[in-house]
Amino acid sequence: MQLAQTNYHRLILNMKKLLLFAITLGSFFSAHAQFGAPGFGGGAKKSTVTGKITATILDSLTKKPIDYATVSLVTAKDNKSVNGGVTDEKGKLSLQNISPDTYKLKIGFMGYKTKTVDVATTPAKPDQNIGVIYISPTANALADVEVTGTKAVIENKIDRMVYNAEADGTNAGGDATDVMRKVPMLSVDVDGNVQLRGGAVRVLINGKPSGTMASSVSDALKMIPAEQIKSVEVITSPSAKYDAEGSGGIINIITKKSNAQGVSGTVNAAVGTRQNNGAFNLTAKTGRLSVNTSLGTNLAYAQKSIVQFDNRTTYPNGLVNSTSQDGFSKWSREGYNGSFGLDYDFNAYNNVSSTIKYNGFSNGGPGSADYVINGQPFMNVSDMDMGFNNLDWNVDYKHTTKKEGEEFSISGQLSSGRNTTDFTNEIIGLFPARNNSNVGKNNEYTAQTDYTYPFSKSTILEVGAKGIFRNINSEFDESSQDFEYNQNVAAAYGVISFNLSKKLKFKGGVRSEYTQIDFNTQTSGLQKNDYFNVFPSAIISQTLKGNATLKLSYNRRVQRPSLTYLNPFLNNSDPLNVRQGRPDLAPELSDNFELGYSTFIKGSVINASVFYRRTGGVIESSVTTFQQGTATGSFTSYINVGTAQTYGANIFGSYNPKPKWTLMSNLGVNTYEVSNSQTGVSTGTFLNYNIFARSAYGFGAGYNFELFGVVNSPRRTYQGKTDAMVFYGASFKKDIMKKKGTIGVNVLNPFTRDLHIRTVNNSVTPTATLYQSTNIYYPLRSFGVNFSYSFGKLKFTEKKKIKNDDVKKDEQQGGMGGGIQQ
Repeated sequence: MQLAQTNYHRLILNMKKLLLFAITLGSFFSAHAQFGAPGFGGGAKKSTVTGKITATILDSLTKKPIDYATVSLVTAKDNKSVNGGVTDEKGKLSLQNISPDTYKLKIGFMGYKTKTVDVATTPAKPDQNIGVIYISPTANALADVEVTGTKAVIENKIDRMVYNAEADGTNAGGDATDVMRKVPMLSVDVDGNVQLRGGAVRVLINGKPSGTMASSVSDALKMIPAEQIKSVEVITSPSAKYDAEGSGGIINIITKKSNAQGVSGTVNAAVGTRQNNGAFNLTAKTGRLSVNTSLGTNLAYAQKSIVQFDNRTTYPNGLVNSTSQDGFSKWSREGYNGSFGLDYDFNAYNNVSSTIKYNGFSNGGPGSADYVINGQPFMNVSDMDMGFNNLDWNVDYKHTTKKEGEEFSISGQLSSGRNTTDFTNEIIGLFPARNNSNVGKNNEYTAQTDYTYPFSKSTILEVGAKGIFRNINSEFDESSQDFEYNQNVAAAYGVISFNLSKKLKFKGGVRSEYTQIDFNTQTSGLQKNDYFNVFPSAIISQTLKGNATLKLSYNRRVQRPSLTYLNPFLNNSDPLNVRQGRPDLAPELSDNFELGYSTFIKGSVINASVFYRRTGGVIESSVTTFQQGTATGSFTSYINVGTAQTYGANIFGSYNPKPKWTLMSNLGVNTYEVSNSQTGVSTGTFLNYNIFARSAYGFGAGYNFELFGVVNSPRRTYQGKTDAMVFYGASFKKDIMKKKGTIGVNVLNPFTRDLHIRTVNNSVTPTATLYQSTNIYYPLRSFGVNFSYSFGKLKFTEKKKIKNDDVKKDEQQGGMGGGIQQ
């Protein structure tokens, strides 16, 4: 009762703070209106009427939109430039505030012939819609288009690198984990945990968070069929507009859900020896109303994973206790997801949209192990079942004005989730049979507002505020230690961008976040953990000769522990390998510096960067021992182990030795070193690396063949390391049904059934020395057949959504850290 009253008063206080901020923001808008800010009705009207020129730029061969095409508007009389811009991802262009006159519209894009179109506006008809303008590839680019007819797999844009998954045939039949393993700069371990250049990363779906990522990112990624993914954006230097979570950066997964005029959609299906996938997407648009829906499923067969474990504890008196295990687990997985969205344009300046999304999965299965404890044999029989479901509902309103680039938006999000963990186990002759379960419930409410005001074409101001209110409850069957957790985050930001010179650009800002936390267990009572942080960011970009760009950036970021890290639920599904979270963990704080270079040379792409990151309060798992009868077990929890300094570099290249042949490779290296003067932790410096290589060849007539390989180096922690991981695959596909469909086969690790991962941990304390070795043989080899079909004409569009980018995710397979989610 006391906790509920405290939470109520805090909620009222937070609402007052948000109301005060809203009043301040409203005053800002009101002041603009009084002094003639465009779009809000203030100031005297100009005597000369102005209008707009709109157009859509498409490829003349593929009829697909050309995004980021450069458009310049010049007067017909003296060729004086009066306006300009770039097309969006639908190829659309809108030039505002155009005075009546006769003009020439010049369209240019790398690899295409420059095209000029005459256009005129009059006082009687100030708005001119040119319609569709087709631009043609140059002679060199023409050969490529005729062979592949697809979008480039990798695009290097101004502030991010984009991996176009839909253009990569090797993804057919897999899930999102398989896709992420081939994205430049990312490394993915055997459990599906993702890192960006050795740092933690925030994963968004269509620019916003999802409850499916809350309990375990690795589990959530396995629920998304690869065929449902359009592209993956890698953002290494996010501005202050983004939530500050993710020391390594942000990954944004764009799905194929879209808005389209008329009716369009896709159907995908894959059957294989490891898993089955299915996905269906449908969009319909009539007039100002758009409707879209999607369904997906992921069904993994029950496969046997072999687990070998060796635990030796040596005491100062020379006594040695040993426990070894040789067993297996036979797990299966069933995942489902669906969404439904509405989008309505009231007019050219006001839009409202809403999306509801449901995700659910269950996995688990039986297991058995032979134990040898201090020379005595025993048998362990176990069974586990884990389930998770989550509902996300977004409502978004956006207002634009006649002033190009001015935008105001308000967004709200509700996320409600529930997950369960149920298990039984028995070590025959040593421990009696036991049952345990954990039920986690989460309710999360988010409100956000953003405003963008362009003082000029190059000087743009962005401001905004956000509030997140979370309530989580975790219920345990076998104890009275139920866990209640409340987390509220209030944030505000400001970003300014402008040109220092014609070729030198600057974008910088600051974000402030206040985090208010209280949690309660029946054994420890109410505890609090509040903190305030300021996150500056800045980036300077220099345009060089030959389409090259040089960028220097700095940002500060935070990595809050997720509820899996915090949950005190004692997971003893394996009685001699116990796990438990810690509610008192502090967040990680990191300062990031990066120098990047990118260029295009005769159709080839090169992107190189070097970086330095200093992270305080690094969160890692910590293994200690405990004694239960004659057996010695391992206890795994989490600690803020110390400060890490990371130096690294990344180079990505794409090259076409022949028009039909594409080679692509990425090499990333970074150091690992953690130290703590108070605890005496000093790991020394180690080198980590990850390598990705790909070769794709088009035979013509719709036939394509691709090979890829991934190498991830050993992964270090302050207590030990996990061995390197290598996997490889291939696919062959054929366009059918007038290129609206494809059919193909794919294979992963065909010559080795299992991926062998060995982890060794060492812990030395005044009371004991621990040596722990774990060998997992993960069944990775698979063969599959896939089919896809598209109907209608797809036109992708992105909508502004809420992004809750603020918590560190579980890095353990299957959400083993507990039964609650953020």
